[in-house]
Amino acid sequence: MQATPSEAGRGATGLDAESRQMVLDIVAQVRKRLLTREKILEFDRTETFPESIIRELLSPDIGLQLLFIPEAYGGMGGGALDCCAVTRAMAGICLGIGTAFFAIQLGADPLLVGGTEEQKQKWLGAIAEGGALVAYAVTEPEAGSNLAALKTRAEPVSDSSGKITGYRINGTKQFISTGGYADFITLLARTPEGPSFFVVEKDAPGFKQGKSEEKHGIRASNTSPLSFSDVFVPAENLIGGIAGQGLKQANQVFGYTRLMVASMALGAGEAALEIVVPYARERVQFGSTLAEKQGYTHKLVVPHAVRLAAAAAHIEEVAERLDRTGEDLQVEGSIAKLFTTEAANKAADDAMQALGGYGYIREFEVEKIKRDVKITCIYEGTSEIQQNIISTFRWKKTWKTKGGFYTALADEMESLAAKGIDAGCRRIAGAARAVNAAVMLAHRHRLTRQQIVMFHLADMMTYVEVGAALARRAGAQTVAGSAESEKTRCMSRVFAAEVAQLVCLNAVRVAMGPGMLAPEITAQFLADIGYEKLLTAGRAVVQDMDRLADMLFGRQT
Repeated sequence: MQATPSEAGRGATGLDAESRQMVLDIVAQVRKRLLTREKILEFDRTETFPESIIRELLSPDIGLQLLFIPEAYGGMGGGALDCCAVTRAMAGICLGIGTAFFAIQLGADPLLVGGTEEQKQKWLGAIAEGGALVAYAVTEPEAGSNLAALKTRAEPVSDSSGKITGYRINGTKQFISTGGYADFITLLARTPEGPSFFVVEKDAPGFKQGKSEEKHGIRASNTSPLSFSDVFVPAENLIGGIAGQGLKQANQVFGYTRLMVASMALGAGEAALEIVVPYARERVQFGSTLAEKQGYTHKLVVPHAVRLAAAAAHIEEVAERLDRTGEDLQVEGSIAKLFTTEAANKAADDAMQALGGYGYIREFEVEKIKRDVKITCIYEGTSEIQQNIISTFRWKKTWKTKGGFYTALADEMESLAAKGIDAGCRRIAGAARAVNAAVMLAHRHRLTRQQIVMFHLADMMTYVEVGAALARRAGAQTVAGSAESEKTRCMSRVFAAEVAQLVCLNAVRVAMGPGMLAPEITAQFLADIGYEKLLTAGRAVVQDMDRLADMLFGRQT
């Protein structure tokens, strides 16, 4: 279980597979003992934040929070892959409970990446001991995800010699998960040197934890406003001991935290399918089960199973890179969050449709999952913010490398195909080259000034990179002789067709939507990207979907 500290303060290797499974087994036991389906539905119905249960999850008997605390401070030293797996499992039980668990991780992040040794020993040690609920207090009523627009201020307080002894904080925070129950928070406030993180304890005079918001979903979580009126915090509570480091510290963890939100969405989306698939095997309509009807399986289930499998491949690939290298993977984290949350939201929506009238009834739980999962498209940066991040950074990287980034990805996919990996790799390669051409076209003709064009590019980039991750997984499983390899190859072919067709559609939107290009330029662009070939990528995809339906629903072949 040894974990080597990385530059960002996280474990560079994490747990071994056996230790990770041990934690997942604990989550399974928690589900049976503390978080039964009946309790989860009751928490949702009554909008109850089950504080006693959350605190029990942190107690020495269970200690789930030990997963993300380094060993040096009393934890297990789990890495991103471990935290993704456990967060996914918790969200599969209840996204509200999962949010409460995630809030503790999020609240610890500024300390993990920026805290002094003394601060880590004190505050991370308190989390490890199980005596502290923690919240991450960044969002403000008017600033939203724009951290540079913070209005909460921390004014330095000095003694007679001019030495800073503390800070006096004034302002408000909004939409703070577990904010109404946290024993301490990590707060971002503006100092004269710039945004800075502070630890603020709940009993600090002038600190008020507001009434919980009434929410559409994740009703088992607590979401509260916080207000600060001349709240004094001692200088030793300035995280890192140097003012003005807050944005840097926040940016260091975005790749990680957005990956965790993606994992939460994945767990919720999978939970919806786990309800729908058994139902379809039993529900008979017009002489046969729903599991035998293409109109049901190929519309409401198979596409979502494929997208969630693609999401899982990408999430785990990014998590493994974080653990192995400690790189700053903000764009990859944004891609994971954008794709997975939107995919899970649609999966939950169609799960309601798949159950018909029962899907609309609380007892069958899918309507709760649908209400819950929508928040993942919003918190930790909305889908639109992720599209801005992805398109801006990938546009700059593509231009800087003269197309080298997506060319390398395309070459990798063609190499896999040449090795006999039948996973739609050539479709993804063609789509990647089309993304390159679209970025170059947009750059040369200043289409990047149009935000909607950037959104179209972001979706193209996202689907190509997620598709490549699924193809890599299919290739690795095939080489290893895994029993799952046929299913993954089949899923990869189906998803590759979707990737190619989305890229095809969005390429047209990029070139034609703004109405700024001459017809001959547009025609040449479409010819260069192999538009017609991309458009026909769905040939024979129904056969693969038939085979996937056989595997997913246990149909005899």
